[in-house]
Amino acid sequence: MTEKVALAFSGGLDTTVCVPLLKEEYGYDEVVAVTVDVGQPAEEFDEAQETADALGLDIHVVDAKEEFAALALDAVRANATYQGYPLGTALARPVIASAILSVAESEGCTGIAHGCTGKGNDQLRFEAVWRDSELEVIAPVRELGLTREWEKEYAAERNLPVQGGNGGDYSIDTNLWSRSVEGKELEEPSYVPGEEIYEWTEPPGADTEEVTIKFEQGYPVAVNGEEMEPVALIDHLNELAGSYGVGRTDAMEDRMLGLKVRENYEHPAATTLLNAHAGLEDLVLTKEERSFKTLVDNEWAEKGYQGLVDAPLVGALDAFVAKTNERVTGTVTVRFEGGQARVVGRESPYAVYSAEAASFNTEDVTGGIEQADATGVAKYHGFQERLANRSSEAANQSEGVTATDGGDRPTLGDESPLSGTDVDETASEYED
Repeated sequence: MTEKVALAFSGGLDTTVCVPLLKEEYGYDEVVAVTVDVGQPAEEFDEAQETADALGLDIHVVDAKEEFAALALDAVRANATYQGYPLGTALARPVIASAILSVAESEGCTGIAHGCTGKGNDQLRFEAVWRDSELEVIAPVRELGLTREWEKEYAAERNLPVQGGNGGDYSIDTNLWSRSVEGKELEEPSYVPGEEIYEWTEPPGADTEEVTIKFEQGYPVAVNGEEMEPVALIDHLNELAGSYGVGRTDAMEDRMLGLKVRENYEHPAATTLLNAHAGLEDLVLTKEERSFKTLVDNEWAEKGYQGLVDAPLVGALDAFVAKTNERVTGTVTVRFEGGQARVVGRESPYAVYSAEAASFNTEDVTGGIEQADATGVAKYHGFQERLANRSSEAANQSEGVTATDGGDRPTLGDESPLSGTDVDETASEYED
């Protein structure tokens, strides 16, 4: 019986050297190459096909752009960012892993493999999906302790068809939602990268432009009045916002294994949509909803970063996100300027806002509430805090406690800064 293994295949150095290793070191008779389209440039598929042909591999190309776009827009509803940048690679990995697993099972494979190292996050994101199957999970680069230099030498010795590109100096991952660049001199936190590392974004300039984005229940559905499907909408905003330098992040990122790494990202559409969505939520959600949703959003982003978007917890979080986003319908005006996507206007039929009530030019509030009604609230506001401070001061004076700044507390004969105030009177009554 022929033993087959499915390999997550890009045609790059790592996955190319994995092909002979899976046969020689792991005993597989046949390697099934699988490439998943989540919005990479066309030349990456050309490279994968050429390399597969040179290696004599059958390659399966799975189009998962729509599935990935749907997950990216779910992330928008959850305002999902990790340590300040939109999730891109992290969200793509479970989509890719699921597609590869489907091919592996349909091809009768007994194993499934990736070319990830043992230092990154992707190994965990892939295997979280694959280890729910009966297939043997294999990671040659990690398990054999391979380095990039060893792989280059091995490829040269075996005359493997490795594409030149930038010589493997940078590790670049591109999908519909983001583009990441790491490696070489970028590994040094003090190094200031040049414009050559960017492809999606122009240097921010003085030009500005405003766009209006329409949302329905938290999902973006139109730009400047033109309705678009998710993939087309994201592509459009990547090009438009990127032309104004929107969506660059230079991050010191904490990986799941505890390593701190430097990553450079480009994410014009993601930045634009996340900012616009948050601006609309601010208009339609109550203070309590906004506060609690921040906790939900942070937890969603953490699980998304881990590649665990199918976890039971995420399902529960999604229920809350969906409920609050029932009212996140309306339009948001975003201005591109100076590399930023800034919300400058928003409107919704569900706005928790009354211009008449909030205006300084109207005498009363609304619903029979007058400005004078706030007097009682003002008297109570901070009462407990004032009482606590006065009581603590009185107690410290009686015990001769030294102030935390090193000075002496006032003696009982000294006049308190609050003497003669309502707090002083209340504290005296309390002490009596």
